[in-house]
Amino acid sequence: MYDFNSSRTGRNAFNDAMNAVVDAGIDAAGAKDKPRTYLGASQIGDECARRVQYEITHAPGEPFPARIRRIFERGHTGETLVAKWLRMAGFTLATEKPDGNQFGFMQGDGKFGGHSDGILIAGPDILKYPALWENKVLGSKGYKAALKDGIAKAHPKYAAQVAIYQAYLDLADNPALVSVTNADTMEVYYEPIEFDAIRAQEGSDRAVRILRATAIGELLPRISDKPDGWPCGYCQRSTHCWGETPALGPHRPGDPLPDDQGAAPPVEEERPRPKRPNWLLSFALKGRAAA
Repeated sequence: MYDFNSSRTGRNAFNDAMNAVVDAGIDAAGAKDKPRTYLGASQIGDECARRVQYEITHAPGEPFPARIRRIFERGHTGETLVAKWLRMAGFTLATEKPDGNQFGFMQGDGKFGGHSDGILIAGPDILKYPALWENKVLGSKGYKAALKDGIAKAHPKYAAQVAIYQAYLDLADNPALVSVTNADTMEVYYEPIEFDAIRAQEGSDRAVRILRATAIGELLPRISDKPDGWPCGYCQRSTHCWGETPALGPHRPGDPLPDDQGAAPPVEEERPRPKRPNWLLSFALKGRAAA
């Protein structure tokens, strides 16, 4: 039994016990989550290609602690709030299709895909429509970096994700709207991002490189040669990566999960394809392979 008296020791004991109970519930729920079966657009800008390989092949790694899962949930909640505020301001924002699924794309026979946060259909003349909408929730440090330097410089991973969505969802004609919420102060930074064809092509090419290397079991280089430093020391799969047998995991992008219970990759959009075939991963996979 804990001594839940009014002393600081008692309060701390109760706090520790309560957190343990709640975290156990979060961990149990998280353990039921099915891993993604494809390379996601949000992974393309990751600084470490090997980490991406490990993620998409389900290599051994430490599970996310409850605290990190709460941060993920904070991002989902923040997205809902900003969507609400945009609609209150008169923007027509579509965050899902009539069938309830998010707007997304799938290329390369189910190997590469992604889901956008939404599409701005109409609204105040401060923007051109239709426009991609992406939302991020960051701590003060990340927020201030975006405010000072802009998304592309401060967070190139997010800029790559936006460019990929603009290309694959045929939303390249108008700037995307990226909103960044400061989780500490609830300030929101809004930035219009023009389509960058070079960034989109680089992202698509990187996806091809990662998928091709993964298909033949080739391990791409680590980003660092220091297992205990940044970022390796903070990676979920650091122990596996720096172990004696740092092989890829058993899964291959596009394949179903063994129990067939995982979420299927999003179906390809039935909308007309953009007239930019050199940006499409299907072209990169098929056209270049035949070259």
